[in-house]
Amino acid sequence: MLPWKRVLRPLTALLLTAAVALVPAATAHADSAPSSGWNDYSCMPSAAHPRPVVLVHGTLGNSVDNWLGLAPYLEHRGYCVFSLDYGQLSGVPFFHGLGPIDKSAEQLQVFVDKVLTATGATKADLVGHSQGGMMPRYYLKFLGGAGKVNALVGIAPNNHGTTLSGLTNLLPYFPGAEDLLSTATPGLADQVAGSAFMAKLNAGGDTVAGVHYTVIATQYDEVVTPYRTAFLSGSDVHNVLLQDLCPLDLSEHVAIGLIDRIAFHEVTNALDPAHATRTTCASVFS
Repeated sequence: MLPWKRVLRPLTALLLTAAVALVPAATAHADSAPSSGWNDYSCMPSAAHPRPVVLVHGTLGNSVDNWLGLAPYLEHRGYCVFSLDYGQLSGVPFFHGLGPIDKSAEQLQVFVDKVLTATGATKADLVGHSQGGMMPRYYLKFLGGAGKVNALVGIAPNNHGTTLSGLTNLLPYFPGAEDLLSTATPGLADQVAGSAFMAKLNAGGDTVAGVHYTVIATQYDEVVTPYRTAFLSGSDVHNVLLQDLCPLDLSEHVAIGLIDRIAFHEVTNALDPAHATRTTCASVFS
């Protein structure tokens, strides 16, 4: 890499971070904000946004910390926003998404039903980060979720298993490591490339009919590797690489879900495609 590029990359990251910090979320269409918001079950979807949005956190995340950026962003744009905790292990507080993924999908099933009953909506939209963008596919495919979900938006989702930059390939060389991983943190073991869970999830195709799929990935992802394994195949799939929208965006796996307003803008395009606007580097100010 040329010396000027070594300087440009951290400088660009600093500028984007500063922009995020300086643009208050309340300035973005605050006049269209609903009377009630994030995890408020009195929130009634509007005609403009008739479906509640359910946010699904990633591995080691939770219903609050994962969404301190995106939940207010959506709320101020008039959406009814809800989030859940799933995949909790006994004795492990705060850090969730570690339980068996099929069981986590059952928790999502219960939560979506709860949100639909409270809001009176017939379908919800799901937005998930990391495991949260992949786990709902089990709910859609095996638990009847396709009839209750309009769209699934995955932000850096682990859709086809990960090698963690090759580290998972070393597991067979450490006797007992794979068994320990499966026993102690099954939610992690399920996400390893080539796992039985991944084989079942993707057998017969990535998608189910009737659901609109969007995947937003970053080429700097150090968790979902190779990063293009996040992308889905199917007739109703929109795969987006963040750097195609803004080449200056250096967000990696965590930042794309937590603070990246460029990715957030593309989420809103997926939730309301009839009113989508072009996503660019300037979307950080929107």
